[in-house]
Order: sequence, then C-alpha cells, then structure tokens
Amino acid sequence: VNLRAVTSWVGIARLFAVVLSCVTFSLVASTGHFEAPYGTWCMFTWCFCFTVTLLVLLLELLELYPMLPLSWDDFTSAFSMLAALMVFTSSVVFPATFINSPCSSSICARQAVATTVSCLCFLAYALEVGLTRAKPGDISSFLSTVPGLLKVFEAYVACLIFSLLDSYSWQAGLQWCVAVYSICFIITLLIIIFTIGRCLSYIPCPLEKILVGYNALALVMYITATIIWPLYNFKDKNRPNPCGSNCAWNKHLGITFLTIFNLIAYLVDLVYSTRMVFI
Repeated sequence: VNLRAVTSWVGIARLFAVVLSCVTFSLVASTGHFEAPYGTWCMFTWCFCFTVTLLVLLLELLELYPMLPLSWDDFTSAFSMLAALMVFTSSVVFPATFINSPCSSSICARQAVATTVSCLCFLAYALEVGLTRAKPGDISSFLSTVPGLLKVFEAYVACLIFSLLDSYSWQAGLQWCVAVYSICFIITLLIIIFTIGRCLSYIPCPLEKILVGYNALALVMYITATIIWPLYNFKDKNRPNPCGSNCAWNKHLGITFLTIFNLIAYLVDLVYSTRMVFI
C-alpha cells in the first residue's frame, strides 16, 4: 500500500475532489430537479469526476497503475485538467439554469449549496493541475506541460462548440468554420490519445517540430473562423426579442466567444511549443 497516494498534497487534493463531487451530486439528486440536457450534463460531470478520481486514488494506493498499458502521468494530468474544465462549466451552467430569484424554498437552498460545493470542487481540481504541472525544462510527461494542458483545453472548448452547433445555415463560410472546428478537434484529440497510449514514439518524424507546425496551421484556421463565423451570423441581423435559452442567436454568440478562446489557446500553445523546441 502506497500511503503517499493519500497523504501527499496531490493525494489530499484528490480526496477533497472525491468528497466534494460526491456531496454535490448527492445534493442535486435529493432535489429531483436536474432534468433537461443541461441538468443531465451537470450530473454526469459530477458523477464521472467522482468515479474516475476515486479509481485513480485506489490504483495509486494499491500501486496497480504500473500494470496499465498507458502513460500514467500523462493520463492523470489530462484528466485533472479535463475535470477542472467540466466542473467549472457545471458550476456556471447549473445555477444559471435551475436557480431562480428569489431563492426561498428548501430545494433552492440545496441547489445553492450544491453550486458552492461544486465551485470548491473546481478549486480542488485546479490545485491538482497546479501541483502536477511540469516544471520548466521538464518534458518527461508532455500532457503535464503547458502545451499539453492547452491541448486538453482546446479539445474541451471544441466539444462545447459542437454542443451549440444544432442550428446554422449551410452557407459555404459557415461550413468552413465547422470544418475548422472538426479538423482541429480530431487532430488534437489524437495527440492526447497517442500521448497517453505511448504511441507518439512510433511516429518516424521529428514530432516536436510537427506539433509546432500543426499549432501554426490551427492558429491560422481559427483566425479565419473567428472572422467568418460572426460575419455570416450577425451581419445585418439583430437579436430577436424574446430570445430564450434555446435561441439560435445566443448560441451563435456563444460559439463566437468560444472560437476566440480557442484562438488564444492555440496562440499560447504555439508560443510555448516554439520555446520548448527551438529555445
């Protein structure tokens, strides 16, 4: 038994994440109000993060993880980053969707407490990301470096974009934007999977320089999407009134901001990757 799995700072952060995620989905489940796609997503997030984090703790406590055919450090770094992003999203989406003002009923009080605990759970995962992030010059675990963590962020933001792409006109410019989101997501996801599966070493090419080239290409593609998407969706189009939660105009605006977020992420990724390879 490896007691450092639960006594180190990383282990303590994971223990907090397990307890807080369990408390969160238990409180929400007790209200019985988590219907519709957004509520289902939030419950899935808390249950998924609780289950995987508990499994990680058990595998490290019993020292069984070396038997797995994957890069354990890359996997745990990628998961902690993904969990932080998922819990943060749920901490924003859940109260915005289910908590109404004034909040006076017992159900609303439990929802408010669940939101607070979910925010604390996000902080626990963010702490784990900070504790496991590779130090400058250390590239033994790629997904724990800044470019590696950015890869997880880019893939997750692309998933959020896809979740909002339920209604758009089939114009050539918008089809190009969807192609940009899809191509960059697929390649980024493959990089993450191959890194965790220890498959990158089999590629007969200078991988670091290929990643720099890919980041530069993805940056250029996202620059075009950042210009074209709002141009096609908002030119000479005013926001309809009323415009509810399922309003297409709001979703297109959300995609615009998410595109900008990924553009910035690919820019930072390119800068860090270039420094790692050439400097």
